[in-house]
Amino acid sequence: MTHGQGRKWTSSGGDDTGPAPAESTLDDYERDEPARPEHRRTRISGVWIAVVIATILLIFLLIFILQNLDTATVHFLGMSGSLPLAVAMLFSAIAGALLVALVGGARILQLRKENRTTRRAVR
Repeated sequence: MTHGQGRKWTSSGGDDTGPAPAESTLDDYERDEPARPEHRRTRISGVWIAVVIATILLIFLLIFILQNLDTATVHFLGMSGSLPLAVAMLFSAIAGALLVALVGGARILQLRKENRTTRRAVR
């Protein structure tokens, strides 16, 4: 065979390796692939991701509680009691989250009232 018949000639022992592979470019790849529809994120997919993350966090929380079962004495408003250290920390975190939610809720109500007043004034 000659060089013009599509075979690649090598200088190492004269082995004939077959036709040279065509170099593909990104443009060739994009032309060959059919167009795929673009997927939009939905609320359900967001909720599903949130549930998975919440489940993972709950597993870590359970591991934390199970590893910190030492008893701690807690004093609050003149009362005292003993309970596992991790449970006391969990109650503290829940109380903090409720306090933040209460303050945030009050601010949301304040902004809604201000928005309603402004909207009435524009009409």
